Amino acid sequence: MMNYLPRFIRKNILIQIIVMTIITFSACNSAKELYISTSFHEPANEGLRFIYSEDGIKWDSIPGTWLKPSIGNQPVLRDPSIVSTPDGVFHLVWTTSWKGDLGFGYANSKDLMNWSEPRMIDVMKNEPTTVNVWAPEIFYDDEKKEFVVVWASCVPNRFEKGIEEEENNHRLFYITTKDFITISETKLFFDPGYSSIDAIIVKRGKSDYVSVFKDNTRPNRNLKVAFSKSPTGPYENPSATFTPGFCEGPTIAKVNKEYLIFYDYYRNFIYGASKTKDFVTFTDITTEISIPKGHKHGTIFKAPASLVNQLKKTYELTIKKAEQSLQISGK
Repeated sequence: MMNYLPRFIRKNILIQIIVMTIITFSACNSAKELYISTSFHEPANEGLRFIYSEDGIKWDSIPGTWLKPSIGNQPVLRDPSIVSTPDGVFHLVWTTSWKGDLGFGYANSKDLMNWSEPRMIDVMKNEPTTVNVWAPEIFYDDEKKEFVVVWASCVPNRFEKGIEEEENNHRLFYITTKDFITISETKLFFDPGYSSIDAIIVKRGKSDYVSVFKDNTRPNRNLKVAFSKSPTGPYENPSATFTPGFCEGPTIAKVNKEYLIFYDYYRNFIYGASKTKDFVTFTDITTEISIPKGHKHGTIFKAPASLVNQLKKTYELTIKKAEQSLQISGK
């Protein structure tokens, strides 16, 4: 039918079709979401890294580091945990030192590239004998519109010792905050009766929460789950383990109706994973996943594919500028 139209009209129609196709493709690509995870490389002195995945199974690295460690007694950026809020801001917390700090690091960003000045959130300042503040995990309570941050600390001679030494007898604590300026009193999050670390919170529905945590006692060193009607507990009915020994740093991606639990299988120097629909029955899928070597303990979240593309482009521009600078200096 277009053959009967004047040539200039046919040309205009074709141009409009091409333009609309490009706009539609761009909009779809911009709206597409990917799984992203925070990460770091040992010895945790380089900074924040990211990996990403389209299906939650096969992962690839996003090159570059995006926030340098700058606070703490032995400044490191370990165990980065992130969450985004409805206003589009990303909030990041992390371990700042192996020992000696009474708090964790905090910064925020709108694009994962430009971060606010890192601040120490001194959550254990009222417990001066605290040995450490490890692996803070951030959760956004969409009902109360506030953050919950859970971490592990060792306070010698405070809890039942069990088989662990006093300086390795960890328990899980938490605070709540709406803005990381006004911070609640520090409270005990969960005490299963033994040393435990690396707790994360998962919301399955209203008044239905799960915490995945590490039993840090010898010879276990494995992952378990507990259940609660509130994100801050009380958590009850800790399960038997669902992982091999020497696993830590759990994080979760929900793919369709299944929860994929990733963990650092550190004795074997790989990532392991299990899947579950109910946190009662678990299936090991370690042989099915692929995560680039060297990445450690992070948090999975979802973000637009356009953000991943921008991170890659920014890194490429940084490399080009560095190369140009070397050429100019003659080195």
